Parts: sequence; structure tokens; C-alpha cells
Amino acid sequence: MKSKVFAWVFGAAISAVAATAAQAGTLDDVKQKGFVQCGVSQGLPGFSNPDSNNNWTGMDVDFCRAVAAAIFNDPSKVKFTPLSAKERFTALQSGEIDLLSRNTTWTMSRDTSLGLKFAGVMYYDGQGFMVRKSLGVDSALKLDGATVCTNTGTTTELNLADFFKANNMKYQVVAIENSDEVVKAYDEGRCDIFTTDQSGLYAERLKMKNPDDNIILPEIISKEPLGPVVRQGDDAWFNVVKWTYYALLNAEELGITQANVEEMKASTNPEIKRVLGVKNEDGSAAGFGTGIGLDEEWIVYVIKAVGNYGEIFERNVGTNTPLKIARGVNALWKNGGLQYAPPIR
Repeated sequence: MKSKVFAWVFGAAISAVAATAAQAGTLDDVKQKGFVQCGVSQGLPGFSNPDSNNNWTGMDVDFCRAVAAAIFNDPSKVKFTPLSAKERFTALQSGEIDLLSRNTTWTMSRDTSLGLKFAGVMYYDGQGFMVRKSLGVDSALKLDGATVCTNTGTTTELNLADFFKANNMKYQVVAIENSDEVVKAYDEGRCDIFTTDQSGLYAERLKMKNPDDNIILPEIISKEPLGPVVRQGDDAWFNVVKWTYYALLNAEELGITQANVEEMKASTNPEIKRVLGVKNEDGSAAGFGTGIGLDEEWIVYVIKAVGNYGEIFERNVGTNTPLKIARGVNALWKNGGLQYAPPIR
């Protein structure tokens, strides 16, 4: 009983901290300090990964830069905080970061009990398995008795338990907090299998001594909608982050790119004019920037800085990158995918 009371009190305290931080007005705070503090992974190629000079690249990183561009017309006005899976939510709840953009799965419990709010699905994913080719396994249904490496503090452990129980198989887990240590443990043979989101498997395989010695099995055992997260209780900040994501999708759908965005401002298409903040025929402002506390051309700033959603995807994880990931379900809705944005009007 005491443990339940403590859990309730602790949860209430965290929610109160998050609410207090949100009430302070994150957008105003960000403008005042002059940068966005963005929580990212500790290093996941294609999503958020630093080089030897601490220059960050990846889809999640580009989204942070897009938010900075929307606010400041300068994608460099962002600072990155690398966080483990275990640390990420506390950092956001406490106000250490303004935005979490770190391969994080949208779930009901995270939405309802952690004081968090997901702004959209930047990448639709699912959990998979990697094994060494020498193991001779071609299906996850042949993994009975295996030892599995994964991250602690994630939905991955729960999905793993569900999958093995549902299929009447036994397993042993090696759960480690640091992502690079998980990769190292698998690469050194401390486990038979490495499991995480499939996008993560493609990324982490690049870090191994002999990447081509490993295969990713065909089974997808979960839904993993990954997206940016903010604190609850601050709708103004939530709107900025959410509509930055939607702007990237709307721009791709309308054919607005990093290369042609200035040219597109002369378009006669009313929808393109609205998206790019072009003034109405009577000279009045479109109003879609001021409505969320930004300049009228905020989407122009975003697309100039990072391109549209498709450009971000292809540059970081697409078929011409080392990850070689096809758009698949992350294609636009009109191309058979799941990426769909409400209209800007």
C-alpha cells in the first residue's frame, strides 16, 4: 500500500513540475534565451548522431533545427542534449530541455501519466530483431532459448516479453542503458539477438565490426510511432512544434523544396500562398504565422533551412544513404503511406 501511495505522490509531483514549467511559456523562454534546447539520442546514425567535432546530423536533429528556424529564421539556434532512454522523460519534465526529438514511441501511458504530449509521428516504425548470419536463423519464431540484448527503460523490453510469451518461447535478456554499450555487447557475442526499432537496427548495424555479418529478420512485432515530445500544459509551444511538423509534410505535398521555396512564393496556387505566408491581394497578412507567435514567413524559414519532410528523410535515412531505408509507410498519404497533415488555412 505504501508503495502505491508513494507512486501516486511521485507521479503527481512530476506532473506538477511539468505543469509549472509549461505555464512559464516555453516559446517566450526560448525567444528570450535565444535558442531551442533539444533532447536527442546518444548517437543513432540517420536520426541523431554526432561526429568527432560534435556536429549533429539526422532526422531528429533536422526537426530540432526546423523548430529553431521557425522561431529565429536561423537553424543554428539550437543546442543538443544527448539523453539515454532512461533519462529522456525526466529531462523534459524538469525543463532541462524544451523539446525531445529522440526516437521515442508514442504510447497511451506516456500521453496520460507522464505529463507529456506528442506533436506527431516523424517516423512510423516497428520493433525487429537482428542476428548473426552464422546463427542460421531466418525467422524470429526460431529464437527459442536465445539471449537478447536491448536497451533498458524502453517499450522494447515489454514488446520482447509479449512476443516470446505469445509464441511459447523462452529467452534471457541483457538490458543495458547506454545504446552504444548494447551494440558492443551484441557485437562481442554476449547475446544471440539484438532487438530495437527496425530503423535503429539498420543504424546500429553500421557501428559493428563487420556489419554485413548480421541480418535483420523479417518479423515486425510492434507498432512504434516515433515523434517529437513536449510538456503538457503549454498549448502555444505545442502548436509551434506540431505545426512545424505539419509544415514539413504540407510542403512536400505541394512540391515546395529547399531549392524552389523562393520561386514558389510567386505561385498563383492559393494553398501554396497560404503555406508560404504570402500576403493577400488586399495587402493584408495571411495570419498563419502571427496566430502561433511567429513571423508570417516562418514556413519559408523552415524549408530554406532543412527542406521538406521528404528531403529530410532521403538525406538522412533514404535509399542513397548507408541505411538505405525505403519510404514505405513513411511515404505521403497520396503515395500510399501514412504521412498526412491537416491543411494550413
